[in-house]
Amino acid sequence: MTAPEDLGPRLAGIVGERNVVAGPAIDEPYRTDISRKYRSEPGWLVRPASTAEVAEIVQLAASTGTPITAVGGRTGTVGGSVAVDGGVLIAFDRMAKIHEIDPLSMTMTVDAGCILQVAQEAAEAAGGFLPLDLGARGSATIGGVIATNAGGNRVVRWGMMRDMVIGLEAVLADGSVVSSLTKALKDNAGYNWKHLLIGSEGTLGVITRAVLRLRPLPVTSQTALVAATSFEAAIRLLRRLEAGFSGRLSSFELMWDDFYGPMTEATLAVRPRPLPVGYPFYVLIEAMGDDPEADAAQFERALSRALEDGLAADAVIAGSERERQALWAIREDLGPGFAPLRPFFSYDVSMAIADMPAFVEAARGNLVAAYPAIQTRFYGHAGDGNLHAVISVGASDAETQRRLDEAVFGAVRSVGGSIAAEHGIGLSRAAYLGWTRSKEEIALMRLLKTALDPRDILNPGKLLSVQTAPSSN
Repeated sequence: MTAPEDLGPRLAGIVGERNVVAGPAIDEPYRTDISRKYRSEPGWLVRPASTAEVAEIVQLAASTGTPITAVGGRTGTVGGSVAVDGGVLIAFDRMAKIHEIDPLSMTMTVDAGCILQVAQEAAEAAGGFLPLDLGARGSATIGGVIATNAGGNRVVRWGMMRDMVIGLEAVLADGSVVSSLTKALKDNAGYNWKHLLIGSEGTLGVITRAVLRLRPLPVTSQTALVAATSFEAAIRLLRRLEAGFSGRLSSFELMWDDFYGPMTEATLAVRPRPLPVGYPFYVLIEAMGDDPEADAAQFERALSRALEDGLAADAVIAGSERERQALWAIREDLGPGFAPLRPFFSYDVSMAIADMPAFVEAARGNLVAAYPAIQTRFYGHAGDGNLHAVISVGASDAETQRRLDEAVFGAVRSVGGSIAAEHGIGLSRAAYLGWTRSKEEIALMRLLKTALDPRDILNPGKLLSVQTAPSSN
């Protein structure tokens, strides 16, 4: 699209000249997504300092028909924050303030641009705990994790980001500000509009501030890596620990053997392999509590019983913070293990936990049929049915992506799952929305989008385009 010639000066009049960058001068990270599959030529990058400035920017864009895309930490993998050519990118690095931490209400009020790790550390310093945690914690922003309804490593205990957002403030497509920065946990006074925006990928409103729910800060942490001889044994262990730990189980990260073996092999020079290869499943388990002696003893007893009962075939418990970090590095230090796979495609999908083996079997069958020499890595958050798949065939062209997408999403459809669990739909999955959403659901989504953004200026083309009908193959 072609923006009005005076758009730049008018944007500068809102945020100041130093906070507006014209197209050719915009840094490369704002032109492409982290996967390097999507690239655009945005017309302007603006850095507002307040909700009022965001509202003025959106009002100006609405009056000129200029598309807007909000951008956070740029860690998404589906092209969700790639701007429209000639459009306006709104970056939130000047809106990163922690406004308040209320230890009695157990809340924190933060700007959308606040980095997740910064918020976590601030909450901890005040005696609170922000449970959301993911590998991109050092770059992901609060606005971004709300817009994608991120989950991460502790969903099994504390839920998705949706479960941590109490109050919300956002700018709608006409520039009006809708704000309910409440600290009240219960509010049944009419429609709960914040849930429309959470997970909407910036297509219904631009999130500017949030009130987040904190929890009491755990003082103990027990971590173990467990090997299992079957998927059923691993999940039975999950259910036993959920009951036995009385709500203290915080993480249950499941890794297939095609993930554990290569990932630990890639880092043998710096970290020894904690358990031998050869088992079909490995699980990273963590429990958090408040009684150092009792919690540790209970953790060891639970794993000993699991070994005796055959729910675990082998196990190692971290005896120090260094050992704990080494175990978590298997799951989070992905660079060395993924490097030999480049170029690769990554997916995050979800389904009923019981259907995970059927999905993996179907996906592998579809993938091998298309590419016999394919390499796969399956792992994920077993507690909430969220699986990640990393796939490499030695090519990254559009036709390869189409064939892999159909193989993976076809397997998801066969078990009644969802094609998006954490990163959203963005650009890469928009054509497949109809594979796991009914026509009626999509019609309702379209109705909401049209009602809230009739000119389709908020992150157009992502998730659900007003103009483009989704695939229903």
